[in-house]
Amino acid sequence: MKLRLFDFHLPQKLIAQKPNIPRDHSRLLVYDKKSGKIDHNTFFNLPKYLEKGDLLVFNNSKVLPARLLGNKETGGAAEALLLKEISKNEWEAMLGTRRPKLGLKINFKKGLIATVTESLSNKTWVLQFNFSGQRLKDIFQSIGQVPLPPYIHSSSSQSKLKKQYQTIYAKTYGSAAAPTAGLHFTPRLLKKLKQKGINSAFVTLHVGLGTFMPVNTENIEDFQIHHEYASIDQSNLKLIKNAIKSGQKIIAVGTTSVRTLEALVPKSKNKQSVSDFVDIYIYPGYKYQVVDAMITNFHLPKSSLLMLVSAFIGTKNCMNIYKKAIKLKYRFFSFGDGMLLK
Repeated sequence: MKLRLFDFHLPQKLIAQKPNIPRDHSRLLVYDKKSGKIDHNTFFNLPKYLEKGDLLVFNNSKVLPARLLGNKETGGAAEALLLKEISKNEWEAMLGTRRPKLGLKINFKKGLIATVTESLSNKTWVLQFNFSGQRLKDIFQSIGQVPLPPYIHSSSSQSKLKKQYQTIYAKTYGSAAAPTAGLHFTPRLLKKLKQKGINSAFVTLHVGLGTFMPVNTENIEDFQIHHEYASIDQSNLKLIKNAIKSGQKIIAVGTTSVRTLEALVPKSKNKQSVSDFVDIYIYPGYKYQVVDAMITNFHLPKSSLLMLVSAFIGTKNCMNIYKKAIKLKYRFFSFGDGMLLK
């Protein structure tokens, strides 16, 4: 299947630079696969389109303020972008310096020191820190900056961004980017959903920077997708399995929840919990096994996320919906509007 089928022109002015206030007042496009009907509403009215007993599945991964600014021992400026936790005091990172030598030390605020101990590729290295565990993550939270996507140019303070670029139910630090479909939810909307009898479950997938990487092969089947760590604990896996068994709809909040459910649940037979590195690549032709509906934002052209959505509703339908959304001036990407596809 050719990559050009997933390309479209998006006016710059439709790329959202900040979230709606309140969050749940973003726009919501609703598409019903069976009828082909499209409805336009506000995200706050999401419960209108769901039924009692439906199970919403959220990704509770928390964005780490992963951009660290410091200095080399020589005094020169240095920058690290944390990508993935390797151990309690080691992280895979990108460095803002060419081919750093092994043993290079970088000094950050709060007495934090990182030593370059290993080269993983020509772009990433292993950093070993002088603190570990929760204390290390607390320091990251204190001195780190939010690694916003390249298409967002925000003038907001870091303290404000750390709230804006985080879901309200985020729990476990590990993501380099937010699972953005969840940014639309507010405490009052969650309360409204619960009052209608709509259930919730949580999975964890730590979002990597690969989520922003466009597919770069002429034939989409030739693309090698990134991998990310995902897990479903005992209580949430039980909720998901019970919902499937009883015929309740599984509604994934975001493409990261989709990938976690489709990759891990089929492997979970006779298991009480499940975890693995997920590299599932969902594009047209894929047959969904777990997800009945999804909530998602409007994605980048030529992205694997756009292909995942196309696999769910059909490529032609997906691109027609995007054309209509552009015409109606929906806001796109991380801070943009949402869709419910069912």
